[in-house]
Amino acid sequence: MTVATPISLDALRIDPVRETERITAAIREAVLNQLRRKGAVIGVSGGIDSSVVAFLCARALESRRLQILFMPEADSSQDSIRLGRLVAESLGARSALEDISPILQGARCYQRRDESIRLAVPEYGDGYKCKIVLPNLLEADRYAIFSVVVQSPGGERRKVRLSREAYLGVVAATNFKQRTRKMLEYYYADLLQYAVAGTPNRLEYDQGFFVKNGDGAADFKPIAHLYKSQVFQLAAYLGVPEEIQRRPPTTDTYSLEQSQEEFYFSLPLEKMDLCVYGKDHGIAAADLCAALDLDEPQVARVYRMIDSKRRMAQYLHAAPVPLPPAEA
Repeated sequence: MTVATPISLDALRIDPVRETERITAAIREAVLNQLRRKGAVIGVSGGIDSSVVAFLCARALESRRLQILFMPEADSSQDSIRLGRLVAESLGARSALEDISPILQGARCYQRRDESIRLAVPEYGDGYKCKIVLPNLLEADRYAIFSVVVQSPGGERRKVRLSREAYLGVVAATNFKQRTRKMLEYYYADLLQYAVAGTPNRLEYDQGFFVKNGDGAADFKPIAHLYKSQVFQLAAYLGVPEEIQRRPPTTDTYSLEQSQEEFYFSLPLEKMDLCVYGKDHGIAAADLCAALDLDEPQVARVYRMIDSKRRMAQYLHAAPVPLPPAEA
């Protein structure tokens, strides 16, 4: 049942001091007592989420018990490595660089992706860049059909709608990236007897914005309960470098720069936070309009999109299904 409740971004305000104390205590309990590991492995991308997780783990376990990994590949932004190093240097933590491009090439990641793109853009090849994007789902009810944006070696851009086969092929191929990174995180975890820290925030965790057995895999997830805007609040309190706090959230998966909004959420993240909050607290779409600067039909469409993504995320969250034994 919905209720008429005034709402604003203040609804997502947290006490960063108390929340930091609570999370760091929970990290110590999980890593040292429940999992019986000596420290934490964290893949750091230079984004806000992985940076905040690194800073939290440093407070909980001390920097000497951290292993930070940088895992770039051919399509990664150079800023990712530079900002990741800034995190490690700020914390005085041990770090290692693992270029995953050769592994991806061996698995034919790029070749498989390009073959799928050529189903829509036959000329796509060497020297081209790409990303996939969603339409603006706020404008009208429509199916969430992805398009590929390609840029030729000469700089010309065009956007082409993807067939289901092409879209699934691109996603299946690029998912090699997240799964390869997780494989390396667990290599270091086994080597050092450490636990792997997950970096998804609440929005990503709730809406299925992660790869199963890729960035969705971890031994503990310190910020999966925090909205994206709350992660930024913690970042400011923890002293995460200002440049990282100002950096727009990106997927850093495709060769063309791509925001999380155009790839998955179709809405600025602070507004998406408030919609998920409103949905979970029974707040009517009409009562969110003023805070979001959207009209009621638009908020209602976002609510339906949240439900749809949650249904799709059920598979991503599901544990392996053990089949029943044969009857004696």
